[in-house]
Amino acid sequence: MTTQQPAPLAQIGVVGMAVMGSNLARNFARHGYRVALYNRTAAKTDEVVAAHGDDGEFVPAHELAAFVASLERPRRVVIMVKAGGPTDAVIDELVPLLEDGDIVVDGGNSHFPDTIRREAALREKGLHFVGAGISGGEEGALNGPSIMPGGPAESYAALGPMLEEISAHVDGVPCCTHVGPDGAGHFVKMVHNGIEYADMQLIGEAYDLMRHALGAAPAELAQVFATWNQGDLDSFLIEITAEVLAQTDAATGKALVDVIVDQAGQKGTGRWTVQAALDLGVPVTGIAEATFARAVSSSVPQREAAKDLPGHAGTWEVADADAFVEDVRKALYASKVVAYSQGFDQIAAASAEHGWDIDRGAMARIWRGGCIIRAKFLDRITEAYERTPDLPLLIADAYFAEAVADGVAAWRRVVSAAALNGVPAPAFASSLAYYDALRADRLPAALIQAQRDFFGAHTYQRTDKPGTYHTLWSGDRSETQA
Repeated sequence: MTTQQPAPLAQIGVVGMAVMGSNLARNFARHGYRVALYNRTAAKTDEVVAAHGDDGEFVPAHELAAFVASLERPRRVVIMVKAGGPTDAVIDELVPLLEDGDIVVDGGNSHFPDTIRREAALREKGLHFVGAGISGGEEGALNGPSIMPGGPAESYAALGPMLEEISAHVDGVPCCTHVGPDGAGHFVKMVHNGIEYADMQLIGEAYDLMRHALGAAPAELAQVFATWNQGDLDSFLIEITAEVLAQTDAATGKALVDVIVDQAGQKGTGRWTVQAALDLGVPVTGIAEATFARAVSSSVPQREAAKDLPGHAGTWEVADADAFVEDVRKALYASKVVAYSQGFDQIAAASAEHGWDIDRGAMARIWRGGCIIRAKFLDRITEAYERTPDLPLLIADAYFAEAVADGVAAWRRVVSAAALNGVPAPAFASSLAYYDALRADRLPAALIQAQRDFFGAHTYQRTDKPGTYHTLWSGDRSETQA
């Protein structure tokens, strides 16, 4: 009599078979892992197996208990559902089925305070909770994303090698590393998305400025961006910008960009980045202006009401088109450096606040491939933090200081021309203002401190002696030491 052998257990499981979840499961399978699959709607699980069964070995389950039972210990469960309530609902249903040492991974775009809360709650139950930022969209999930896992360091021993294997690789190095405890991974992913907002806005402003100043058609500007992508601006976003601008709409024969409504959407990560920066007291002016620019674009009643407001009535005349394009290129590069510099400052501040000990150089390294903001100059950022791990300001690194200095004059010309000709360039302008504020010998904050002391007795410090002081503004205006 032949004894039937039990089916081999799955090495990892994925909950949520929407595009990101199913593509991530397929990625694991393509790398030789047996992958358990579960979706609240069983038909969706069956569809994935039927359509992509050739990718590898899948272990589908129609009940969550069966899904958990099909996993080897320690169980590794990746949740790929909508952030917020749906993620909590899956965790609440999943946790009673798990045992000590099992690992729950949230691969969605969860807000990092939620991740901190969930990690603490699961730790009390003897479980490891990993908040993992995953960047790269649908294609990245399938072919190799950038992965930013946080959570307990010990969980990375069982989970990390698998995540590293399915991640993107650049020069043989995986675009995945352990970021830090509890919410560190999702915080870094949030800042990544904030930088993405700034990067996209800056590219949009560069396009808009050249279109207004030169009267160039989108197809012509596609060639400009394609050329830029061969140099220092080499990046995924510049590459796809060239492709988008070259695209013709089949229905109208016009450039596709000209038939798309000019209202940019957002899912919240940009706002979270700005809110967190305010809480930390870190200026992320480029990211903030990019976030607000999206809000302005979607402020339809306000834009309608403003249509008859006076603006620039003249004609923008450019004497040397090639020189103007080069100015915009330099201004774009300098502004991008500011956005990344501010993002890394925010990561450093949060790391100090929460005790995460995040390696900023490693973050730049894992963003080199797979993710949306992957760019050639991330190699330079990695090198900067390798040279000076506690670098207080990325722009102060010798390479970036020289690169930005080379573009300052062009930056000023572009921002000035935009203002004089009535073309909005908020991210360019705010990035330049931030740069000038950093390098200023003295800022008007001294006046602000005096004002605060006048109306609220908030005190101030002096440049010529130590201590804290208050002026008796409503009295004889003598100064007292607080």
